[in-house]
Amino acid sequence: MPTKVEKDAFTGTDTTGHEWDGIKELNTPLPKWWLYTFYASILFAVVWWVLYPSWPGINGYAKGVLGSNQRLDLDHRMAEAKAAQATYYDRLASASVAEINQDPELLNFALVGGQVAFNENCAGCHALGGAGQSIYPTLADDDWLWGGTLEAIEQTINYGIRNGHEQARFNEMPAFGEILEPAQIEDVTDYVLSLGGTSGNAEAAARGQALFAENCASCHGDDGKGLQDMGAPNLTDPIWLYGSQRPQIVAQIVKPRQGVMPAWSTRLDPATIKLLTVYVHSLGGGQ
Repeated sequence: MPTKVEKDAFTGTDTTGHEWDGIKELNTPLPKWWLYTFYASILFAVVWWVLYPSWPGINGYAKGVLGSNQRLDLDHRMAEAKAAQATYYDRLASASVAEINQDPELLNFALVGGQVAFNENCAGCHALGGAGQSIYPTLADDDWLWGGTLEAIEQTINYGIRNGHEQARFNEMPAFGEILEPAQIEDVTDYVLSLGGTSGNAEAAARGQALFAENCASCHGDDGKGLQDMGAPNLTDPIWLYGSQRPQIVAQIVKPRQGVMPAWSTRLDPATIKLLTVYVHSLGGGQ
């Protein structure tokens, strides 16, 4: 309830005249420095509104005395950046990926630009830095299905894999579940596991070796180390796209999954393809 203004006996400060349950409110003014700072902030805001674009209106917005426009400023900066890069792009247009890789200045430009293009277009599947994820292959090692040379990578990026493009990489693993008996598939699996050093049923692996030679060696090679011309993976190393455990290998033999990659030549310009090629080649050391 309101009471009369009086001095607080303990602090000597005037009260506001408000009291609740015996507690009186002191009339303590704000510090002068705080008030001056507050007033200065208000003045600064008003000056800012006058100088720069601010309030929206019916027919647009207040343009400000200085006529500043961040969108136009960005456009100008982007145009300046493109002009500065034009020399490099002109050189890229006339150089092969091998020549770019041998030119320190162009190589540095390609690695930086290629990383940006990779993050925008490729990292969604292959992860940042080409680390790979799920059923998308790692690009940061030297285990390549279709070859890891500059020319092979450029071909793959340009036309992709199994996407319907007439120049796309293409080879499909047969569904051996429709060709071999379940017992035979188990034997082949034992042999494939043995190629990677996993011990198992030696008799089954011996039977599987003969079946492998008849049905699989034409793509994976007699030694199981794969044939890059066929896009067939090496079965003797620990790198497996769809899993290296027995159930996963059996599933891939019975009804294989066939990876697809888009043809980037229909989406990106030739210079960007070259940047990507050089960058991807650098991730795993390249062949």
